[in-house]
Amino acid sequence: MLPARSVHAPLAKDETVDYAIVGAGYTGLAAARRMQELDPQARIAIVEATQVGEGSSARNSGFTGAEVLPRSETMEGADKAMRQTLLVREAFKWLMDIVQEHEIDCDVQKVGAIRAAATQAGEASLRKVVEVAEANKIAHTVLDRSDIQDRIGSDYYRFGIYLNDTYLLQPAALIRGLADALPESIKLYENTPVEALERDGNGWILKTRSALMRARCVVLANNGFIPKLGYLKLRMTSIYTYAAVTNSLAEADRAHLGASPAWGLLPSHRLGTTLRRIGPDRVMVRSLYAHGAEIRQSEVAAKLRDRFIRRWPALEHIDFEYVWGGATALTMNGSPWWGKLDEGLYASGGCNGSGIAKGTMLGRHLADLIQGVGNPNEVPSIMGTASLIAPEPFRSIGFQIISALEGRKAGREA
Repeated sequence: MLPARSVHAPLAKDETVDYAIVGAGYTGLAAARRMQELDPQARIAIVEATQVGEGSSARNSGFTGAEVLPRSETMEGADKAMRQTLLVREAFKWLMDIVQEHEIDCDVQKVGAIRAAATQAGEASLRKVVEVAEANKIAHTVLDRSDIQDRIGSDYYRFGIYLNDTYLLQPAALIRGLADALPESIKLYENTPVEALERDGNGWILKTRSALMRARCVVLANNGFIPKLGYLKLRMTSIYTYAAVTNSLAEADRAHLGASPAWGLLPSHRLGTTLRRIGPDRVMVRSLYAHGAEIRQSEVAAKLRDRFIRRWPALEHIDFEYVWGGATALTMNGSPWWGKLDEGLYASGGCNGSGIAKGTMLGRHLADLIQGVGNPNEVPSIMGTASLIAPEPFRSIGFQIISALEGRKAGREA
């Protein structure tokens, strides 16, 4: 849906740098940019396994914002969310300043977001979320069925909360724009997968298919692929999730999408379905999870289409133009792993499906940590630290059991 982009060349010959960042997602780009701010003379390089805009940073639903409203409905969760919001808010402003300064055209709009429930259990959960929003003084509006129908054109949901401070954007345009707006002193190598990472005296060697990169300090910002390099294997796991975008709707069909020209809807249950209106004439549907192996494309398309038609039966004749999947990293307790792994080796991983603002914050603060700026315990004390996760095969067995149980609990939220 975007025009072609000029891709940076891969690493073709051996190189030595001060800082090597693995992964050109939101975390990696933020870490590199902040590092350059703190140490302008440093030699900084980013190595990206594929092309910028082809990974999960570009394939997500495009929801972001500064306010953190956790799925935990307790007052303890409210306090934790407030402290996290202060961290994320600073990084989000930094990110939006970059977007404005470099005129990154990513269709960013502050339109808010609806968190909606289709079941009685979902409504009960959201009513507690309303209490959290009130405790944290987060601007919001409580919605009934008719309110939601007016906004999105579907009467599928019985209760919701509208959160004012949420932005919707084109994530692929944003991540591509951030990469192309990097300071000239930061080198970016695309299509350069790191196949091994080894100690080398006082530094590290990154082995790629065609060349070596030596670095005094390495930042692992490749999320679920960090375990592939031998680290954090018992702290995170990767899952696949899926999405689809409809064909353009004819003008007569657009009335079924509600009165709001742009909207996003998040489910009350973590295995529910995320929805978003894209432009005036398309709908995005994101749902389904898999661990270990991907779901067949035909099965994905059929299940996503079922979710779409259940919400808009009058649009049964509308087909999907795009269907895709992507990998993201989860941790057992929902907290990221962030910090120092070894001398000269740092990592941030386990975004748990929330990467634009939070990933930017984690990358920015990781550069601060490396440079000795600020309080080194601030991020782990507020965000928490990823707990241990079971090894295989128990991990996959556990995922299947929990997935089945949660899927039944989700019911119509799926």
